[in-house]
Amino acid sequence: MATPLTAAEMLSALKAEGLSVHEHVGWSTHNRDAATGKTFGPVIGVLIHHTAGHGDKELCYKGRSDLPGPLCHAWLGKTDGLWLIGHGRANHAGSVDLDVLNALRDETSLPTDNQANADGNDRLYGLEIENLGNGKDPYPDAQYRKAVLWAAAICRAHGWSEKSVAGHKEVQPGKIDPSFDMDDFRADVKKQLADDPDKPAPSKPTKPGKPTKPTKPGGSASKPKVDLSRLIGAAKTDPGAKQGHVSYMTGTNLTEAALVKLGYLAKTYAGDGSFGSKTIAGYAKWQRHLGYTGADANGIPGKTSLTKLGSQSGLFTVVA
Repeated sequence: MATPLTAAEMLSALKAEGLSVHEHVGWSTHNRDAATGKTFGPVIGVLIHHTAGHGDKELCYKGRSDLPGPLCHAWLGKTDGLWLIGHGRANHAGSVDLDVLNALRDETSLPTDNQANADGNDRLYGLEIENLGNGKDPYPDAQYRKAVLWAAAICRAHGWSEKSVAGHKEVQPGKIDPSFDMDDFRADVKKQLADDPDKPAPSKPTKPGKPTKPTKPGGSASKPKVDLSRLIGAAKTDPGAKQGHVSYMTGTNLTEAALVKLGYLAKTYAGDGSFGSKTIAGYAKWQRHLGYTGADANGIPGKTSLTKLGSQSGLFTVVA
């Protein structure tokens, strides 16, 4: 589980992924936290919806008489682009299956959603895609691609994989959104996470509800880079700092994601951007696995151990 991105971090992450972002007036303070007495987070994943309508950006911002807004964190129009709608708790997920939430948290295969016994609004970021959802209304190429980038941006910022992405129809019984294949969508997110954000691969659904597999331009994928000196600074500073202190979010999240992937850190302690005591302990386990002992296995990253971590996890490369 992870601390939600701040409004500034969200905006930065989306733009870094190559998205043009529109900001609805008031979005950064528009949420249901105070009204419900519930704080958004810790977060475990992202949820994809279709709106079942057209021209519904303001509806998603204001909500309905029976369901106050915001109804999502971001709205994605067919031609109007991506709009930030809310920040904090939003009325988009509703009651969901706890087993599915646990699977998203652990990044394991999603079980069948046969219960509605947990609050998804506390744990999930939500995107509403403008579409009738009737299987006949197409998703324009650019719109679908922006949905992939939105999900990938948040996953990248938290150090999550595509397995932290779900459709509403996968978490709440009776839901049918979005009206495209989520396995295909996750595959596209996975490819985006492996690629250079500055060079997103094209993706095109050939018919409503069935996007095709994207093809990349020639050349191998460029992995994110972790700055060793900045990461060492975070490892030495964050454990003794005030709760929530963050020195180097991107590098820490990538390192934690690699430790989680290789089994040296529980996902519960990853993704908040802080190189805290649990991350120190997890990294020390990794160092001992490599044969280091004593002061050489103190949980502070070194160039060799970090390079091997990035290589074996496949998540990043290292710059000194």
